[in-house]
Amino acid sequence: MTDHYRDRRKIDPSRGATLGDGTPNDNDRVEIGPTQLAFREWEAAGLTLPNLSAMREDRWRRLVRALADRDYGGILMFDPLNIRYATDTTNMQLWNAHNPFRACLVCADGHMVVWEYKNSPFLVDFNPLVKELRSGASFFYAVSGDLGDRDAHAFAGQVDEVMRAHAGANRRLAVDKIQIHGLRALERAGFQVMEGEELTERTRAIKGADEILAMRCAHHACESAIAEMEDFTRTNVPKGGVSEDDIWAELHKGNIRRGGEWIETRLLASGPRTNPWFQECGPRIVQNNEIVAFDTDLIGSYGICIDISRTWWVGDAKPANAMISAMNHALDHIRDHQARLKPGVPIRELVLEGHQLEDQYWAQKYSCKMHGVGLCDEWPYVPYPDNWAEGAFDHVIEEGMVICVEALVSPEGGDFSIKIEDQVLVTADGCENLTRYPFDPALTGA
Repeated sequence: MTDHYRDRRKIDPSRGATLGDGTPNDNDRVEIGPTQLAFREWEAAGLTLPNLSAMREDRWRRLVRALADRDYGGILMFDPLNIRYATDTTNMQLWNAHNPFRACLVCADGHMVVWEYKNSPFLVDFNPLVKELRSGASFFYAVSGDLGDRDAHAFAGQVDEVMRAHAGANRRLAVDKIQIHGLRALERAGFQVMEGEELTERTRAIKGADEILAMRCAHHACESAIAEMEDFTRTNVPKGGVSEDDIWAELHKGNIRRGGEWIETRLLASGPRTNPWFQECGPRIVQNNEIVAFDTDLIGSYGICIDISRTWWVGDAKPANAMISAMNHALDHIRDHQARLKPGVPIRELVLEGHQLEDQYWAQKYSCKMHGVGLCDEWPYVPYPDNWAEGAFDHVIEEGMVICVEALVSPEGGDFSIKIEDQVLVTADGCENLTRYPFDPALTGA
């Protein structure tokens, strides 16, 4: 009887105690992760799963090394994505993003503390790298009211206690995002508060071997969900009555079914609503023989962001020549910029050189040529020349970065836009395009 019950609690009864990525083969496990569907699809695709224990330790070592390089005593993180990076733990990520109730401190000696919601300390237990679990990091107004300074003072006292034990006399404490009461409390406690986002963004920019494996899996899952969304669109739009929201819901569904987490935007539009870009999806009924364009901004399996864009022509008529011309101009744009990515290339060079958009597309160009990606859109950032700021991006591309290469080709005053984007890995001698999803042959003229 007991054995039968235990078998029912396994995610995959054909496996042993752990799944291929090292997580427990337990239907009631605490940590969120990929589903049976995702594992089956990845196995069929021949993908190698990440070793999550190794990935977590590599991230922790990178943070500790970054502290040593800057002579900081510790890094205190409130950003839920930085906490995810340091601990691979989650707790109501979107709610936490605007109600900061969690914190994580990594000290220069590697000691890691998580301040967790007091009713859910068990969410962190699976990660042995977390050496200490506390509560009391909440001092935002909705919870602390007019006593936020009191709660922040108590929290700073805890930080001081840990830092004295694990950083000695080093009072240089990096902090990523903190509310004003917390900043003042730390400074009153004698800390020299340093810029933490520089440390976390630069550290997260270089992906380790298992992070790259996790990203390949997440990419496959995202593209599988896109394929389901495209099939839904092409099957149902000609029948009428399908809204942009209906289409976007298919991507959400496909993401969640594979163990993905959320989508950061609603960037899907159709027909004339694609111009100007950045109109988010709504109730508009998509018409036959129109374009549908989208940007995934998807936080998928393993918490990895897959940020790719495609534009589809939906219908049996031929798209206008202007659309085909715009699509091919967009392809030239991203292919030229992608070909320039390799270790050692200055960001300044990527900004000032490369394929130029035609004048008719310049006013409504995208906000950047390229940007980093990992757990979300990340550093580095490669703007267009008119947004170049001396001193802001004086860095070079490095091996292990993952970069999204973008193009928005949007004629000023027009009735359509073409949005495309690929996600690429910088390798020792160039880059590898991780995105396999095809471009619409109706728009490329193929």
